Amino acid sequence: MTIHTNSDNEHAADVSDACPFRGTRIGGALGSEPQLDHWWPNRLKVELLHQDPVQANPFGADFDYATEFAALDLDAVKADIDEFLTTSVDWWPSDYGNYGPQMVRMAWHSAGTYRIADGRGGAGQAMQRFAPIGSWWDNGNTDKSRRLLWPIKQKYGRALSWADLMVLVGNRSLEIMGLATIGFGGGRVDAWEADRATYWGPEGWLGEPVPGDSSADGKVGHPEEMVTRGLRWEGAVDEDHYDLENPLAASHQSLIYVNPEGPNGNGVPIESARDIRETFSRMAMNDEETVALIAGGHAFGKSHGAVATDKIGAAPEAAPMGAMGLGWNNPVGTGNAEFTTTNGIEGAWTPNPTQWDNTYLENLFAFEWEQTESPAGALQWRPTDPDAPKTPDAHVDGQMNTLMMQTSDIALKVDPEYRKVCEKFLADFDAFTEAFSTAWFKLTHRDMGPKSRYLGPDVPEQDFMWQDPIPAADYEQVDDADISTLKDRISSTDLGVGDLVSVAWAAASTYRDSDKRGGADGGRIALAPQKDWQVNDPERVAKVLAELIAIKSDFDTDTKQVSLADLVVLAGCVGVEQAATAAGVDISVPFVAGRRDTTQELTDEEQFEWLRPVADGFRNHEDDGVHMAVPPEQIFLDRAHLLTLTAPEWTVLAGGLKVLDVNSDRSKHGLFTDRPGALTNDFFRALTSMDYEWVPKDDSELLFDLDDRSTGQSRFTATRCDLVFGANAQLRQLAEVYASSDGQERLVHDFVQAWHKVMMLDRYDVPDARRDAVSRR
Repeated sequence: MTIHTNSDNEHAADVSDACPFRGTRIGGALGSEPQLDHWWPNRLKVELLHQDPVQANPFGADFDYATEFAALDLDAVKADIDEFLTTSVDWWPSDYGNYGPQMVRMAWHSAGTYRIADGRGGAGQAMQRFAPIGSWWDNGNTDKSRRLLWPIKQKYGRALSWADLMVLVGNRSLEIMGLATIGFGGGRVDAWEADRATYWGPEGWLGEPVPGDSSADGKVGHPEEMVTRGLRWEGAVDEDHYDLENPLAASHQSLIYVNPEGPNGNGVPIESARDIRETFSRMAMNDEETVALIAGGHAFGKSHGAVATDKIGAAPEAAPMGAMGLGWNNPVGTGNAEFTTTNGIEGAWTPNPTQWDNTYLENLFAFEWEQTESPAGALQWRPTDPDAPKTPDAHVDGQMNTLMMQTSDIALKVDPEYRKVCEKFLADFDAFTEAFSTAWFKLTHRDMGPKSRYLGPDVPEQDFMWQDPIPAADYEQVDDADISTLKDRISSTDLGVGDLVSVAWAAASTYRDSDKRGGADGGRIALAPQKDWQVNDPERVAKVLAELIAIKSDFDTDTKQVSLADLVVLAGCVGVEQAATAAGVDISVPFVAGRRDTTQELTDEEQFEWLRPVADGFRNHEDDGVHMAVPPEQIFLDRAHLLTLTAPEWTVLAGGLKVLDVNSDRSKHGLFTDRPGALTNDFFRALTSMDYEWVPKDDSELLFDLDDRSTGQSRFTATRCDLVFGANAQLRQLAEVYASSDGQERLVHDFVQAWHKVMMLDRYDVPDARRDAVSRR
């Protein structure tokens, strides 16, 4: 229970008899707000690093989902799903006697939150079950889909995650309606609490209402009613230049992709095409994949807009207790079936909404379409030809309805490039089928990372470029004796600690847990585009790689080889050991061999470029010419979150790397030591010392001098990403641990443990070693 202080004595008196806490208000009533975020909205929320803790998981820290899933009878699960799909229950009847289209939408919207800029979103943890995603306008009534699936989830328990079930039921829905999917990979592990770290853009509809908006009482209207609070575009619609705020992918708050009525509900198809292209590309889809997904998805089911949205109740998060956790209560008629409202648009796209065919594209191009309104008042389109095919009503026997198109559908016809793809699919239905099946698999698996993480018998043999494939090793791996020999060879080079550590960090720290991409495995630090990234100091990368390639060439035989990926990490471990010794602490840094090297041909440079950090506080880097809308330390926190670091791990790595002299531009910012290259606690001692005054170099407060108070002379220079560990209350407590008289040896041991964790983040081939290295949030 949260107790909020009430400064209004009159109201305090009103509740004094009902509440034992005099002068307080319970549970946020009467508009009170959370004190911490309300008073300090720009506070660095370090606690975001500790989301979804093991304490929230009822299965405990030792739960092994892969083992549970392996024992699952997947054929039995599919049989149960198939039986469910072709039935109907009274409390939420199926359209056309088939829940398939409804389940395809649920799976699509679960996976469709994925965005390539930071890898967040996607179906991986079934975040559709939680706020804010589960209460977005675009996810209206997906709560009913999941509740319908509960008997199946209940039957199979922890052996089948919600995340896997939601995708699997989408697959089976397509298959029973005639589409052959190309496979299914299990392995998605459920989260146990809402995601508080992902920035989904302005969630403005929770604040000040605008005319026509019902959000003030927990209801959610159409996106066009939220223009002033959910807009993500820089530049007006009628300007030549516009851009979507990074890293967002959806064009508007509360949407998965775009507003089906056009940008901000304007009903203009060509402008809708602009939104579609930008948002789908942000979700890693090209033009052909985009058309395939839209045309394929709209081959099934219908849109719902039978009742005006101002009659629809609150989303699940704001619904009353008696709603049983469900939202969007509809008081009209039965509240479902032919009275259902979801997005406000009413009607079906095809004459047979439960059969895979090409009639969506055939009708889109065979007829002219005119704009009209749904019963709920939403903009939509109908054929001008009265003899155009009709579609049966989903619930009223014998009733035939006019076909419907959305503004986002007409966009495919008027945009020249999308039209070319449509015409290709119209001429070749088999090509369309293959394109949709392939794009669907990508959509629903894009956030799962390497193929080695996929579970089950239905994983396709085919490799896809978006999976960042790495060829299997056809040679004997190095053993302990080989590793010792290689370490001696590395130590005999002229490479310094900063060289060895910085290149290994550049390779491994590309990892992002959001979509399990990046990391040192594959050796892409030697390939374009990664080898040329400004943040990696290309000159230093080339220097280190030249030495390591020479060592590899001398070592390799026909039967035994060391991968360059392994050598890069091993060299970093050598550097850390040397730095620890220089600080007076002898320690062996763990190393697990088995990384492989990929090729330039197996690297999609355009897609891999999204892994490039435009800012990296560990190495005090910010891309030239990049304007950050938030302070650098916020970006730094985000980077730590993607690396699954806890606050102590983030702190010790940041301070340790600084004294090892790894800044990307060779600057001395944060190098608070006279012994660069030694893994000392000097960074933390200077950071916590009152002998220095932090003096900003200009009004931007991005760079600082640490001036000696006794002499007035600048002793060190620093960035905000250095000083935040002394300025932020939570991080300072950790910095003080390492700055203390007994902090030196602790720093070395904690740094080595955190270093090994980062080096192992992408090692899904050795789950036990990775599990030991990765602390759970």
